[in-house]
Amino acid sequence: MSFNQIILSLSIILCFSACKTKADFNLETPTKIQINQPLNVSISTSTDKENEITYFLDGKKIGSGPKAAIDIKNYRLGKHLLKASIGENDDVINKEKEVIFLADTKPKVYGYKIINTYPHDREAFTQGLEFHNNELYESTGQRGKSVLRKVDLETGKVLKEQALANKYFGEGITIFNNKVYQLTWQAGIGFIHDVDTFKTLKTFNYNKSKEGWGLTHNNTHLMKSDGTEKIWFLNPENGQEESYIEVYTNKRRVEELNELEYVNGEIYANIWMKNAITIIDPKNGTVKAVINLNGLTDHLDNKTIAQSQDKVLNGIAYNPNTNKLYVTGKNWDKLFEIEIVK
Repeated sequence: MSFNQIILSLSIILCFSACKTKADFNLETPTKIQINQPLNVSISTSTDKENEITYFLDGKKIGSGPKAAIDIKNYRLGKHLLKASIGENDDVINKEKEVIFLADTKPKVYGYKIINTYPHDREAFTQGLEFHNNELYESTGQRGKSVLRKVDLETGKVLKEQALANKYFGEGITIFNNKVYQLTWQAGIGFIHDVDTFKTLKTFNYNKSKEGWGLTHNNTHLMKSDGTEKIWFLNPENGQEESYIEVYTNKRRVEELNELEYVNGEIYANIWMKNAITIIDPKNGTVKAVINLNGLTDHLDNKTIAQSQDKVLNGIAYNPNTNKLYVTGKNWDKLFEIEIVK
């Protein structure tokens, strides 16, 4: 072996040894943790060599050293990316782990009381329901049957209606600044209509969110569900997704969030195929309570609804002027005013 070959071999061995020593470490942290507990992170390594250790959470530096305890009570719930970096300058080794932040309290369970019952169009596959200036608006789904309509609460009579093109499957609505925002399911597009004439003013595209399911607003942003555990906050001027929360209990995520309603600082959400409404903290995604609505279909004239696979509870409308809450479902023949029993 030539002298140059020996030098090259030694260089490779030394480099491999140094890199292996530095890379030989484990990032230790829980995979799930409630936000009232500190997130303890540490590095374990088989080498005594001292290296600079830095921790990052979602790209932001949160600590350094062999161990760190991170206060996470002000973080949103859901998935977060924890990274540990060992080394300096260009000589750095990284390791990453996903950590799921859970709520720190178990959801309360509420019941309900029926206060009033109103007629509802059996042909309406309800996707969105909302009051505006004491008037009830509804969005329905199914391709070829999707409409935006204004409805008389007492009689169920349709007062005004605008159909979507047959290719669109209508979804949730909300009314903000005298405009009706209406989602479609899988077309990746939303519509903005004039609240008085229902004339379409413009459209917006989904970019980050998966699909269009439910929609509401908090007077600054639109809030949109997409069938996952996420609720997106949209800029009302252009419909672009600016941020999101992930909805979790103290044990698990809550997926298939459907119709939404913003009620006194909280998000009420239907869950696809569930006879329940979740009450969600919009700041971090905590499920604060669940309204158990089992038995509501017993009050429908059409008794076959309870056995249906798709004619499920969906539609929440809160009238802030009267402080009354209303619910219905897809193709239900009644709309109910309910009182939450805590």
